[in-house]
Amino acid sequence: MGKRRRARELAIQVLFYMEVNPAEPEEAFDLVCQNFDGGETIGPFSRELVLGVYEKKSELDRLIIRASKNWRLERMPYVDRSILRMAAFEILYMEDVPPKVSIDEAVDIGKRFGTEDSGSFINGVLDNIYGALVQKGRLKKTEK
Repeated sequence: MGKRRRARELAIQVLFYMEVNPAEPEEAFDLVCQNFDGGETIGPFSRELVLGVYEKKSELDRLIIRASKNWRLERMPYVDRSILRMAAFEILYMEDVPPKVSIDEAVDIGKRFGTEDSGSFINGVLDNIYGALVQKGRLKKTEK
């Protein structure tokens, strides 16, 4: 498993923890890293994801709400919601990560940590977000 995948999984663990136990992101990150391997090689990217999602949470939630048909945000499983926020943050703000990579990674992480339906649900919502951003001119369309 690559460093970025491990970093994303660590970020999801922190974001999930913050859903269940509201805490400041730095405190939550340190606590999760103490209990799981937050190694020096994956820590910086994970921390960037966690802090970014925390800072942009309202904007990310609005995108997710618009893109998820028939699902209210508060009814989504915590894991799926955390994965969607992280991937949406990557798509919008991490120029060094192609949007399709963010989507594929999120789907795979959803399959690993979520329910049997998480992968397809996450894929559908993120595809809708990506399509809407391309249509609004905020992103350029790329091929898979």
